[in-house]
Amino acid sequence: MSFSSSVSNFFFDVWIMSWDVLLTLLNLVRRKRRIGHVTPEGYPGYGGHWPEFKPPREGDSRCCCPGLNTMANHGIISRSGRGISFVELTPLINTTYNFGPSFSSYTVHFAARMLKKSYKKDTFDLDELDLHNGIEHDGSLFRLDTALEPNQSVKHVPFIEEVLASATGKDKEGRDIITPKDISRMLGKRRAVARAVNSEFSLSFFHRVFSSANSATLPKIFGGRVDDLHSIFLHERIPDGWESRIRQPYGLTLTHFQKTVLAIEFGIREKDWAEAAQEAKRDATAPV
Repeated sequence: MSFSSSVSNFFFDVWIMSWDVLLTLLNLVRRKRRIGHVTPEGYPGYGGHWPEFKPPREGDSRCCCPGLNTMANHGIISRSGRGISFVELTPLINTTYNFGPSFSSYTVHFAARMLKKSYKKDTFDLDELDLHNGIEHDGSLFRLDTALEPNQSVKHVPFIEEVLASATGKDKEGRDIITPKDISRMLGKRRAVARAVNSEFSLSFFHRVFSSANSATLPKIFGGRVDDLHSIFLHERIPDGWESRIRQPYGLTLTHFQKTVLAIEFGIREKDWAEAAQEAKRDATAPV
């Protein structure tokens, strides 16, 4: 990366965080969006009416991010998952999941930097996001490590079912809810087991926090509701009538998000899963 690019990125990051703090403060004083009106009028999902779901066809591009795969399956972005514009993706992440505009902008700009592409001019295919230790990382909540499953669009169903079954919370209607503590517990197991069975395992501080941030979307964007998460993560399909559980007028901001992210990360205890990790290692090395 050139010096000029580094300086440009620095000032962009300062600007985006300043914008994010402002939106966080405005969320405190503005009225929440009404239930049933979280998705803006004129965008896919308004009133709970989502474009038709179609599973990917042979040759379509998908990636390690269930949220983006889901958007492709509903035609919110290119159904093929190819030729996606960074510029056009940013507002669609905002309107589909009610991530704040600062959050959405930062995330997509980060992806463009990672892929060494121009945010304004270039496009990308979803599978490009599977660059190992870019956005994709080891110790994922729902997917095997790249060393064990190179195609990161492949869902590992046992992981998904185990996480969904781990929910200990209940909402007012008695529905099962995954809590941040549940996520910390499962991430502790994922990391301990992955470290034991994957000889190429790596997880930097940045990717530890990024992993917790990815996982924090479950209780924030989806409200932790197991029935919704079952559809999103197992089928990469938006449930009929669904809308983001974030009702703040300026969406989920990076600033507000950090409380949940840090609670999850600091709650992880890999050592609690030492026995499970050793058992998994024995199973992985046992002769067939």
